[in-house]
Amino acid sequence: MVKSELMKYSCPLGKAMSALGSKWKPIIVLVIKDRKLRFGELAVRINVISRKVLTDQLKEMQNDGLIIREEFKELPPRVEYSLTEKGLALLPILYLLEEWEAKFDNKEVQYDKDCNVLNNKMKKAAEA
Repeated sequence: MVKSELMKYSCPLGKAMSALGSKWKPIIVLVIKDRKLRFGELAVRINVISRKVLTDQLKEMQNDGLIIREEFKELPPRVEYSLTEKGLALLPILYLLEEWEAKFDNKEVQYDKDCNVLNNKMKKAAEA
């Protein structure tokens, strides 16, 4: 089912899944967290995604109200991405998904610094 078809439904879960429906958007949210990152920093931190796909995902996320794209009029041009309030609200949910996966995953996995199983600060925020 394509995103436009999902958006037709008034089901909140359908709308949420259309906004986060790709495999990259939740990862992008987890990498940005509560900071501002430039495009190049995102590309380095998520080095398994092509720059074109990253660009497309960031545009979709901006249209969905998940991220803010701040453009600076300077040379060389600089753009920073940060999460909106809506995007920040996803962090505790995504951390719970990481915890759920870790609980039922039998493999020993070495997690990247931007893909922690649970950041204590965010865990406390989710419990509050």
